[in-house]
Amino acid sequence: MTEKEKMLAGEVYSAVDPELIEELMITREVLHEFNSLRPSETQQMKEMLKGLLGHVADDEFIINQPFRCDYGKQISIGKRFFANFNFTVLDEARVTIGDDCFVGPNVSIYTACHSTDPVERNSRQEWAKPVTIGHNVWIGGSVTILPGVTIGNNVTIGAGSVVVSDIPSNTVSVGNPCKVIRNL
Repeated sequence: MTEKEKMLAGEVYSAVDPELIEELMITREVLHEFNSLRPSETQQMKEMLKGLLGHVADDEFIINQPFRCDYGKQISIGKRFFANFNFTVLDEARVTIGDDCFVGPNVSIYTACHSTDPVERNSRQEWAKPVTIGHNVWIGGSVTILPGVTIGNNVTIGAGSVVVSDIPSNTVSVGNPCKVIRNL
């Protein structure tokens, strides 16, 4: 099994594998070009993102510059997706985002996991856990979503929250750690 196959299967893999490093560099080149486009070049932006991301449900999406991700191919966005400035996705595992989701500025989604043991961490071995976001979700500015989290449908995540565990559907959730404060 290759290191990439291990990564996608959620197994421990070498983050410094040459094949993975090459893919990261290719993605960074594409993102450099994307982030350097003029704001008026919206059609070219969309075409670049359609080639980079794993799945784009329709043409009614906007991802404002700058945008950063590791691979792109593990990211799936639903219909009418919007992400504001400084959207960052570490997509070592799948990141699935439903229809009608809105992402505020400075939001980060992480799938990469690292050992808390310094010797293990320094070996550059890691693993990844997928993130799933349902339909009709609003993620406020400066939210961080950690590996393995599932956010249900019809959810609002308050600005500045750190989402460390699953959030049920039909809720407003805020804080660090993010917790349900109201049912809808």
